[in-house]
Formats: sequence, C-alpha cells, structure tokens
Amino acid sequence: MSRTALVTGPTAGIGAAFAQQLGAKGYDLVLVARDAARLEKTAAGLRSTYGVAVEVLPADLSVREEMQRVEARLLDRDRPVDLLVNNAGFGLKGRFLDNSADAETAMLDVLVTATLRLSHAALTAMAERGSGGVINVSSVAAFLPRGTYAAAKSWVNSFSEWAANEYRDRGVTVTCLAPGFTKTEFHERMDVSRGSAPDFMWLDPDRLVATALADHEKGRVWSIPSVQYKAIATAARLVPNSLLQRFQSLGRK
Repeated sequence: MSRTALVTGPTAGIGAAFAQQLGAKGYDLVLVARDAARLEKTAAGLRSTYGVAVEVLPADLSVREEMQRVEARLLDRDRPVDLLVNNAGFGLKGRFLDNSADAETAMLDVLVTATLRLSHAALTAMAERGSGGVINVSSVAAFLPRGTYAAAKSWVNSFSEWAANEYRDRGVTVTCLAPGFTKTEFHERMDVSRGSAPDFMWLDPDRLVATALADHEKGRVWSIPSVQYKAIATAARLVPNSLLQRFQSLGRK
C-alpha cells in the first residue's frame, strides 16, 4: 500500500528537499503553501520525476480559516496521512521593537499555532489507527537567547520532545529537526547575506533532510545535523545566557 506525507512549505529549501526525498521513497504527497501557482509547478515536477500522486492544498497558515482546511485533510480517515512534516516558517530580520506586533504575531502563528493545530489533527488520526509520524522543523536557534524566532522554536522543541514520549506507545514517531544556517531562500527573504555567518556554518538542505528522515525512521526524537550544530546545542545547555547573548548579531547582516 502507498504511504502519504503532508509537507508544509514544500516549494523551496528544506521543504522542497523533504518533498523530493519522500517522493523518491514512493510517498504520495500533499503539498501545503500560500503560492498556488508555485505549488502547482512543484507538484507537476514531482509527479513527472517520481510517478507519485501529488495533491496541492493552497493555504496561508497564518490565517485560521485556511489552516482549518489543512487540519481537515489530516483528520480525513478515508485518506490517511502517514507522515506530517511541519516545515513552513519565516523569520523577521529586525529586532522585536523594530517589527510591528502584527508581523510578530503572524510569525508566531506560522511557527507555533500551525505546528500545534496541525500536529493535533495528525496525532488524533494517527493515534486512533496506531501508526504514523510527525517531523517538526525547528532550529538550533531554539537553544540560544535570540529573540522571538528562537522563543517560538524553543516551544517547538519542547512540544516535540513531549509528544514523542507521549505517543510512542500508540505507534506514532515524533522527531524534532533542529538545523542551523541552511542554504535556502529563508535568509534571502529576510535580506540576510551568506556572509552573515562563516562558510562552515552553512548546511546543505538535501543532506540535512536525508539525515532527518534516517533519524525519524530509527525512531529518534532529535535530529541535529552536523557536528558543529550538535556542539552548539550541547554547549548552549552549559554556557551561561550572559555569554550566549554575545552572538545575537550572528546571521542578521
């Protein structure tokens, strides 16, 4: 029987790598993004390349009514989703008071509220049938004191670790992927240059997604790609916040 994966934010970067690699593994796909035209183009390429069924579901996850359509798809018992990849997200370049409260709230809605609500729908259906998986894309920034983006991702980390333990006995695997700087459109959309961080800090999205899928298949709660980011995550638990604050400007230029 075919398996189905629902991926949010699949038209570029880490989300695109997930869609491609899951397609290569034979998963049928449900793709969720705001840009309908780009979504259709992505779907056509995946159908042609991998010969899998691809459903498009245009939705802005910062809009509750549109997010509810995605929730309904995850709850559809007649068309079960075997794997949810909560990848959609964006960051704000400015510091907290440089951004409007509406912009900050929209980011929080996509990073936290959407992850919560889509996970709730997916876990409801998966726990009922005793199988399934969720991969939540977080960030190594969650281990550092770096403003509201890091705070939101810290929630994703905590929620994912709890859910992994809560639903393991009901046949559901939850994995938290926490990458660092990655060569995608994410920083370009924020108008942040590659020179804002040293070259060795930048990760390849295809490689980190391959690692994440392998970790998920092994039932691991955490997937932190590369030695340097594993070291950062470990150090962040040991180094005082007053010292970590010195790295606030990294990745903002």
